[in-house]
Amino acid sequence: MTTTVPKVFAFHEFAGVAEAVADHVVHAQESALAEKPKERKHSLTNLSGTVESLEMSRATSVKSVSSTRENSSGKKNGAPKKERRFKIALSGGSLIQVLHEGLLKRTDVKWGKWDIYFADERLVPFSSQESNYGQAKRKILDQIDTEKYGTPNVFHIDESLIDDPQECADNYEKILIKGFAGRDSVKLPMFDLFLLGCAPDGHIASLFPNFQENLREKLAWVVPVENAPSGPSNRISLTIPVICHSHRVTFVVEGATKAPVIKTIMERPEKGLPSSIVNEGAAGRVSWFVDDDALTDVFVTKKKYKFHDAEGLGTENNNDNEQ
Repeated sequence: MTTTVPKVFAFHEFAGVAEAVADHVVHAQESALAEKPKERKHSLTNLSGTVESLEMSRATSVKSVSSTRENSSGKKNGAPKKERRFKIALSGGSLIQVLHEGLLKRTDVKWGKWDIYFADERLVPFSSQESNYGQAKRKILDQIDTEKYGTPNVFHIDESLIDDPQECADNYEKILIKGFAGRDSVKLPMFDLFLLGCAPDGHIASLFPNFQENLREKLAWVVPVENAPSGPSNRISLTIPVICHSHRVTFVVEGATKAPVIKTIMERPEKGLPSSIVNEGAAGRVSWFVDDDALTDVFVTKKKYKFHDAEGLGTENNNDNEQ
C-alpha cells in the first residue's frame, strides 16, 4: 500500500467539529442537488497495486429485485422522471451526536431531498441504544421540523430479520439495488457522502481489522458480520468497494482514546487497517474531521477548514501545521 495522506481538519473542541461537519454535509448536499444526473466512475487500487473496475457484475438473480418503479405520485411507469436526491450513508456511535449538534440548528438542510442509508447496523431491536437507526431516529430524525424542511427517505434494515445476519444483509443489499441501480443497471452504488467514525480498535462501519474475510470482499455490497470482536455480536455492513466508490468519504473522530489508532492509520498505512484501505482506495475524496485530543502524538499536516456559507459560525479553522 502506498502512503496516501487525506485532508485532516482539526479543531480544539467538540463544538468546532460539529459545526464544521454540518457545513461539510450541507456543502455536499448542495453539490449533489445542483449536479445534472450523471455517472461518476472511480477506480479502486487494492493492496497488490492493481486497479479494479468498480462496474462489477452482479448475480443474475439479483437483477430482477426491482421489476417496477414508482414515481413520486405513486403511479407505476417505465421511465419515471429522475429527481435529484442527496444520497448519504451514516454510521453510528458518536457520529450521530456530532450530527445532532451540528445539523439540527441549521436552516439550510433540505431534509426532504435526502435519501439516508446506513453504513452498518447492529442486529438489535430499534428500541436498543445499540441500534444505529434507532439512535439516528431519536437524536436526529424525530427532531426535524418536517413541515418546514420536508421529510427524508430513510432506508433501514428489516427489524424482523435481526436473528438471521445473512438474510438481513441480503435484504438490505436488495434495498440498495432498488435505490441506486434500478432494474437494468447493476453497478456499485455511489453515495454523495459517506460518513464514518473510527473505533479505538480500528473498525469502521462493522468492518473489523483482521477479522473474517470482510475486508477482502469484492462483489457483495452488504455483508453479514457474526461474532464481532466488540459490541453487539451480529451485524451487517456495507463493504469496502461501496465505501470507496462514494463521491466523498468523511471520517469524524474525537477523543484521546482514538489517538493511538489514528497514529497507526496516518503514520503506518501498511498495517492495513480499514481506514487506511479507504484512505488509499478513495484517495483524493477522503476528509477527516477530528478534535485535537484525537491527534495527540500524531504526526500529520492539519489543514484549514473554510466554511462554505454564512451559517458556518466562523470563516475558517486556522490550524495549518504539523504536529
